[in-house]
Amino acid sequence: MSLTPALRDATFRWIADDPSPATRTELQGVLARAMGGDAAALEDLQDRMAGPLTFGTAGLRGPVRAGTNGMNVATVVRATAGLASWLSGTGVVFVGRDARHGSEEFATAAAEVMAAAGFDVRVLPGPLPTPVLAYLVRAHGAVAGIQITASHNPPADNGYKLYLTGGSQIVPPSDGEIEKAIESVPAAVSVPRNVTYTTVSDAEVDAYLEQVASLPRGNSRSLKIALTPMHGVGGAFAVEALRRAGFTDVHVVRSQAVPDPDFPTVVFPNPEEPGASDELLSLAASVDADLAIALDPDADRCALGVKDGDTWRMLRGDETGVLLGSLVLSTTESADPLVATTIVSSSLLKSIAAAHGARYAETLTGFKWLARAGEGLVFAYEEALGNCVDPEHVADKDGISAAVVAADLAAGLKASGRTLLDALDQLAADHGLHLTDQISLRYTDLSLIGATMARLRATPPSDFASEDLLPGADVLRWTADGVRVIVRPSGTEPKLKAYLEVVEPVTDGLESARASGKARLAELRERVTALVS
Repeated sequence: MSLTPALRDATFRWIADDPSPATRTELQGVLARAMGGDAAALEDLQDRMAGPLTFGTAGLRGPVRAGTNGMNVATVVRATAGLASWLSGTGVVFVGRDARHGSEEFATAAAEVMAAAGFDVRVLPGPLPTPVLAYLVRAHGAVAGIQITASHNPPADNGYKLYLTGGSQIVPPSDGEIEKAIESVPAAVSVPRNVTYTTVSDAEVDAYLEQVASLPRGNSRSLKIALTPMHGVGGAFAVEALRRAGFTDVHVVRSQAVPDPDFPTVVFPNPEEPGASDELLSLAASVDADLAIALDPDADRCALGVKDGDTWRMLRGDETGVLLGSLVLSTTESADPLVATTIVSSSLLKSIAAAHGARYAETLTGFKWLARAGEGLVFAYEEALGNCVDPEHVADKDGISAAVVAADLAAGLKASGRTLLDALDQLAADHGLHLTDQISLRYTDLSLIGATMARLRATPPSDFASEDLLPGADVLRWTADGVRVIVRPSGTEPKLKAYLEVVEPVTDGLESARASGKARLAELRERVTALVS
């Protein structure tokens, strides 16, 4: 295989149009090696120039590198110019960032483009959690918020996340309209940029912390907490939020405390990944903590760890979600509260809501849908560790506020001689034992994901009722007595996911129900793994 004239010319054009000397030099080097017959360089060049990153409801996400198919200054400039054109007006725009590779440069470029387009651009002071930006957009009635982050993706990636008025993520058809606007943007080097933006004051950031600190409803504060920000931007911020809420006995995993874009102690900086929270659980055991808290790198997700017998373990996202949801429902002042979760989460929240006389809604996966579940929303969660405990102020998942509310719950339980696991047992006794699990298959060949979904759709297991959930959503649901399976492609990673749930009645005691439920879940996992592999 040799370098085609079309690829060579497209690369030359991209280099000429790139406003960044660093990525111009980077791509010139790859091109020179490809022209010299280096097969690996040619393959790399083909991937870099395979096409522009798609602007979807999650914004942009991809590897930090030169070329059309990468996160770089040129990509950010053209995306922001397209956004400015689509907004077609004026107003306040907030720009924030995490501490990943390229984040500061990308945030500056986005701010400069929006400022040149006539917007009142306000840049957050340094790398801060994503929920802070979502809060500011909502609090100040901004027309948009741009957060440069790739959340819990691998170290090589970065991204561009967009919020609109109200502080919610974008949904169709806005994403498609913005992508069309981006296609009409001229070369990045020709896009006007201006430094007439301002920096968000410490007082404005402080307002978020004060709001989070006001969330606890209990009076107990005796709680020892182990916490990790997983090399992200949430560490000092979470400790300060907890301190203001009255929780001062907080121990942070030292090796993961400071932002580090290389995430050196974890394979994937995602609390869901096996092994990612090992250092946190080790710290929790060594200090005899009451609660362990793991944030993902941009601090919009929160995972909880508990002592279970003689060992520590992380709670599943569903376990955390129903605990926080139950607490919010028991303390809300709303006369007609609504709680929501997604179609792949546990069905337990539905039963809890009914017991509280509250409304319940299910949406497609993602907080772009959960935040729009309906009027009167007081709580929402997704099993992927996303919790929204204060939707009036942050219309998105928020790991910082979830951590504070979780501490409130754990401290209240501790004061009465109980634990989070005791609370889960009580929910099981009241509503049946709901056991969940997830199968996650990572792919390098993305075409195999679509092929697998097509196969499962064409030949579903005969002893399950099978249905497509919502036309066009690419989600399959299989159900049988006390069993539910949801299969879908991941929206942000090259994965196919299957979500399993078994519901076991607690008729002969919790231990009997747990033994039976675990056996059924293990059998279900083995079978579904064989079906989707």
